[in-house]
Amino acid sequence: MLTQRKHELIRKARVNDVVVMKQIINTYSKEELMLARSLSEIYENIRDYYVCEIDGEVVGCCALHVVWEDLAEILALAVNPVCARKGIGTKLVSACLEDAKNLGMKEVFALTYVPGFFETLDFKVVDKNSLPRKIWSGCLRCPKFPDCNEIAVMKSVNP
Repeated sequence: MLTQRKHELIRKARVNDVVVMKQIINTYSKEELMLARSLSEIYENIRDYYVCEIDGEVVGCCALHVVWEDLAEILALAVNPVCARKGIGTKLVSACLEDAKNLGMKEVFALTYVPGFFETLDFKVVDKNSLPRKIWSGCLRCPKFPDCNEIAVMKSVNP
């Protein structure tokens, strides 16, 4: 059990992190708070992911997925419930936003059930229909499609 943080590190994910990442993500997907991710999906997109490691244990993850030449999506943000509300999610999203800037993205969006969290990071709620059709390819695989009640949020990173 993590009771005291000694060494916290935000870093790019590695293949040996995938099983723990899936467990953390699926903790929330079982509660229908986010989409489940398969091992193969995480492995295939491992270069998109960042993790938070505390004392050598992965406790959270988040991905930045490039959608188009100037647009990226933040997805699969999940933190071990034992470590929730300690700033880890903010640090993971910040790493993704920095990555987006470095890649030259103009905007980053997320689809979320918790828009308030993203609003604290200067994301703005937008109409999902304003997002390019390209983003809907992932939605087609979702069991909630077309009755999704996620909220779209967007942030400019290189205006």
